[in-house]
Amino acid sequence: MATTRRGWLAGALALALPSTALLCRGAAAQAGEPQVIKLVAQRFHYTPAEFTVTAGRPVVLEFTSLDFVHGFHMPDLKLRADLPPGVVTRLRFTVDKPGAYDFLCDNFCGDKHEEMGGRMVVAPG
Repeated sequence: MATTRRGWLAGALALALPSTALLCRGAAAQAGEPQVIKLVAQRFHYTPAEFTVTAGRPVVLEFTSLDFVHGFHMPDLKLRADLPPGVVTRLRFTVDKPGAYDFLCDNFCGDKHEEMGGRMVVAPG
């Protein structure tokens, strides 16, 4: 009977360990995978104008401009990019400190240029 229990235990472990390893690998990959936020720049707004990311998790902002070479500037994080139309522009970064970070267009794009901005909220990780 002891042999049967050992055999059963060995079989159970053989089945359980690979799935446990996959779960652990999946959680680690998810924590390390960037959070991708797609933004559209168009006179005189960004869509979405506000979005939330998680502190400590890599972020990739993917911008598409529809009509002009807009600029993206997030002064508190020293992030800056030009956003030419028809090109996907990517910014990759990680923010460790939760809070709200404002961004704006810094390439003059017309009469309502000053209204073109938004906010990134960083939630605790």
